[in-house]
Amino acid sequence: MWQPAQLPSIAGQLKERGLELDPSQLTDLAGPTMGAIVSLGFCTASFVSPQGLVVTNHHCAYGAIQYNSTAERNLIEQGFLAKSIAEELPGDPNLRVYVTEEIRDVTREIVGKIKPDVGGLARYDAIDAAEKALVKKCEKPGIRCDVYNFHGGYSFQLVRQREIKDVRLVYAPPDAIGKFGGDVDNWMWPRHTGDFSFLRAYVAKDGSSKPYSKDNVPYKPKHFLPVNADGVNAGDYVMVTGYPGRTNRYRLAEETNDAIAWSYPTNIAWYTEILDIVNAAGAKDPGVAVKYASAVASYNNYLKNFRGQLEGLAKADAVVYKTAKEKALTDWLAQAGGTNAALAGDIDALRGVLARQRATRDRDLTLGYLARTGLYSAAYTIYRTASERTKPDMQREAGFQQRDEAKLEGNLKQLERRMDPKVDQQLLTRFAQHYVKLPAAQRVAGLDAWLGTGEVADDAVAQKVAALYAGTKLTDTTERLTWFKASKKDVEASNDTALRFMVALMPDLLALERAKKERQGDELRLRPRFMQAMIAYNQAQGQPVYPDANSSLRVTFGKVQGFKKDGVEFLPFTTGEGIVAKTTGEDPFNTPKSEYDALKSRDYGRYAAKSIGTLPVNFLADLDITGGNSGSPTLDAKGRLVGLAFDGNWDSVSADWIFDKGLTRSIQVDVRYMLWIMDKIDHARNLLDEMGVAP
Repeated sequence: MWQPAQLPSIAGQLKERGLELDPSQLTDLAGPTMGAIVSLGFCTASFVSPQGLVVTNHHCAYGAIQYNSTAERNLIEQGFLAKSIAEELPGDPNLRVYVTEEIRDVTREIVGKIKPDVGGLARYDAIDAAEKALVKKCEKPGIRCDVYNFHGGYSFQLVRQREIKDVRLVYAPPDAIGKFGGDVDNWMWPRHTGDFSFLRAYVAKDGSSKPYSKDNVPYKPKHFLPVNADGVNAGDYVMVTGYPGRTNRYRLAEETNDAIAWSYPTNIAWYTEILDIVNAAGAKDPGVAVKYASAVASYNNYLKNFRGQLEGLAKADAVVYKTAKEKALTDWLAQAGGTNAALAGDIDALRGVLARQRATRDRDLTLGYLARTGLYSAAYTIYRTASERTKPDMQREAGFQQRDEAKLEGNLKQLERRMDPKVDQQLLTRFAQHYVKLPAAQRVAGLDAWLGTGEVADDAVAQKVAALYAGTKLTDTTERLTWFKASKKDVEASNDTALRFMVALMPDLLALERAKKERQGDELRLRPRFMQAMIAYNQAQGQPVYPDANSSLRVTFGKVQGFKKDGVEFLPFTTGEGIVAKTTGEDPFNTPKSEYDALKSRDYGRYAAKSIGTLPVNFLADLDITGGNSGSPTLDAKGRLVGLAFDGNWDSVSADWIFDKGLTRSIQVDVRYMLWIMDKIDHARNLLDEMGVAP
């Protein structure tokens, strides 16, 4: 996962692998290729027309599809196509397109004046203040700036992005195409999923970034990706540019063990409970099912991912592998002597910080789940924002500054289509029931004052939560948005039960936040020391050094190829015939009749690949991707769009920790399948014309 600025150092390798572009073109963030790659904040996308048309994965547009769906008009099931600009639908209030314009190293500005031995809250606050100052200097209307931490704080980079606030839904195939195979096929190969959708970016007539307005016009990007309707063949060079979320390849052995022994199993249990509650309610009420469709899809994805992580890490004997790597590192440090040898003590100190975090992890996880419920999060957002507004903006908590208020208000607004009060109450009840079973040392005074000390009976907890919901009006959108504008004094004087609950709890939450910052400050001193040692060691061994993924722009390259496992060879392409073979007529293998008939008759038109003599659907490549890369354009040697990355094979799941290049594969939806669906099935000729693709 190379940073664009690193590419000149591997230019020879890129050309040797088959890149036909000048490698320097991939370092130019405003140039023809990189200038077309955008972030949605949680997925990747790309411009594919001069009119701001954006292509991404179906599951990345799922929130916008769900937000515009009702039980009566379920766009998730039916699909959606705007035949004209006027028919395009507003996305949810917080849907954004971010166009990266500059990445600049600011390590010296962030930590240059902090003494090396300063840790704890002092270090955290100094870094926080420096980041805010850089962001404030960088930002202006329509420009969003953020400081990204690399290698655990070893370096920092300032990223400047154009923020487009009006993003609309243009086209999404029905769920039976966009999510064909569902959770059964998720993370599996062979795969036959049409995971693609289209959005459009809009701006005001003067080109400025404005929230949704009927007067806004399509954004005109400086660059957009050309489409290679002929696609790629086995062995061809491909690359993915995008915004991968998080990897953990430089984590300590004990952190790996924590993930295996506690984090993944614990979250699997929580997610299973949540899905049981939500799915039971959705089975009784289609309206509830639509409201939680996006959340359910996300939970199911993570649930399978976590199980795959456990299987993959066990198979790789990951803790033993990591332990051996650390021993090799410490042996090398001892032999190197001098300043390198001193780093070993800092690595031991880092382990002490991790032990402090481990001591309260059950409490911290439980509080995190409470904060996921709509009522709790709404009350917290309202009161915390009101409290932060009493401070100068630069002293406000990150995430609650003036720059964040539009997003916070959007979160409160979209609850009307993503929260059912009865389901929300059930979830908060269950989370509170977990809380009262925590050991005394991990309890929170404010929650104990509300629920009672000791292990409180489940029925008593349910009654407390029921009273909380009975006495609040925050389940109403108008009420939430009104309170969001209120002063701290007014919130503290409210008789609303949810606001009174949060006012009483906030001192404890702030104390816990302060303790967390203390630990983070220590980690921000010690983690970079570990990474300094790891980087020096890897370089001495001739190993490539790239940062773990952190949602910043990266490039990965390889070729179209399958893999062999347990004596079985998996070919790099799946085909239309595979969809027919998998179709059962029941979800998640219920192919739409129009598509099924066209596949049966082999009506592929120009979209059949000559190399395989049929319609390609998905393909494999040995590319290094992870969550956040979803929707990333897969490009050929000339920088043309040939597919969209949307998943990986089962062996790729644990690659977040240990990358096995022999088995790890990314899965792409083939551009030819996308165009065939648009042309032959959904008749999206207007979009084909806009992209310059002859039907």
